[in-house]
Amino acid sequence: MKKMSEMLRLFLDFLKLGCFTFGGGWSIVAQMQRIYVEEKKSITEEELLDLTSVARSLPGTMIGNVAMLFGYRTLGILGGIVCILGIIVPPLFMLSVIALFYTAFHDNTWIAAAMSGVRAAVVPIILSAAVGMVKGAFKYSPCIFVMLMTLGLYLFLHINCVYLVLIGAVSGILITEFYERRGDRK
Repeated sequence: MKKMSEMLRLFLDFLKLGCFTFGGGWSIVAQMQRIYVEEKKSITEEELLDLTSVARSLPGTMIGNVAMLFGYRTLGILGGIVCILGIIVPPLFMLSVIALFYTAFHDNTWIAAAMSGVRAAVVPIILSAAVGMVKGAFKYSPCIFVMLMTLGLYLFLHINCVYLVLIGAVSGILITEFYERRGDRK
């Protein structure tokens, strides 16, 4: 019975998150950070960053992957399924309504104006997620160099993201090994 109530709580949490998917997955990650890292303290910044990094590297939508990984971490495979269902029900409902009344929505200046305001409000939410994730990303100072290097490789040399993730993984292993051998464990 306890597991069922935890599943229901998880479903309702992700149902609420799914109601505010404006801005995409990063706005949901920001909300997850506030709820699960800061308020409930059920996951650390570093763990959320790890989940998000893995989710971005997998095929499919990032937030669907984050929901599955978080749910699996919390309550196993059923927890993952519950989180995915919670996160997709609200957008599925909204898209169904929009599809049904597409022409009325498409040509309505009030709806266009409202969506413009929503986009403007989502930017600070996404930025807060990015700032919060930076805290957990740079365990050791050379990680800043790895970030700048991969950013440069991506922006200027158009290196495929798969290779950048591999470079990051190898760099992380080497940097961590170096610091742990020196005795600088954190």
